[in-house]
Amino acid sequence: MVQDVGRREELRPKLVDWREAGRFMGSAYLRYSFTKGTEQEVDFLVDVLRLAPGEQVLDVGCGPGRHSHALARRGIDVVGIDLSDRFIELAREGAPARASFHVGDARSLSFDAEFDAVICLCQGGFGLLGGADDEVAVLAGIARALRPAGRFALSAFSAYFQVRFLEDSDDFDAATGVNRETSALKSEDGTAEAPFSFATTCFTPRELRLLCTAAGLTVDEVFSVTPGDYARRPPDLDRPEFLVSGRWRLSG
Repeated sequence: MVQDVGRREELRPKLVDWREAGRFMGSAYLRYSFTKGTEQEVDFLVDVLRLAPGEQVLDVGCGPGRHSHALARRGIDVVGIDLSDRFIELAREGAPARASFHVGDARSLSFDAEFDAVICLCQGGFGLLGGADDEVAVLAGIARALRPAGRFALSAFSAYFQVRFLEDSDDFDAATGVNRETSALKSEDGTAEAPFSFATTCFTPRELRLLCTAAGLTVDEVFSVTPGDYARRPPDLDRPEFLVSGRWRLSG
């Protein structure tokens, strides 16, 4: 019996390593449908965060840099951080002059009051890293990176949506809000697929507010959104993500 259990664990895909996944997918990441709404998303963020040309923005978990590029084309200075060296290579290719990119871990941001705004979208640095300690570390780093009166926007998977539309391939842990699934990712040249196991933390609006508050951030609004369809709509059960917007909270 012990041998059987060991064999099953051996056959089960390992939890995704984003460095490895980024090298395997490369530019194929940008062929997924959820990446096609960048301009609409950035237009919405510019409005909600009141971003102006010349301001400094940090893009946490920037991936291949699609949001950073779009912001930079609007005259905003952007620094993108991602764990994947391959994604950072892609982000640097053809990047606008106002955008720069660096390999870095969202859980150990070293910035100190350097940015007018911070964004963390598509769970690039939040909710896909493994556990509650990771999420707390990401939020703490975002808070440190903001200047006084700085603003932030963060997206996270909706626990309501996940449970309502749970699929047979999902393994949802009600105790932790973590959903585990295995997906086949396409290689950069499109000739191969490989299974990767994802552990995605899902949240309620209340949880997101509490986590942000504990990190020293004030939440102004929580919206229900879909990639490519960001809008000022209240939390609902029908859309896969929540988008939190807010600001750095002055102590006291």
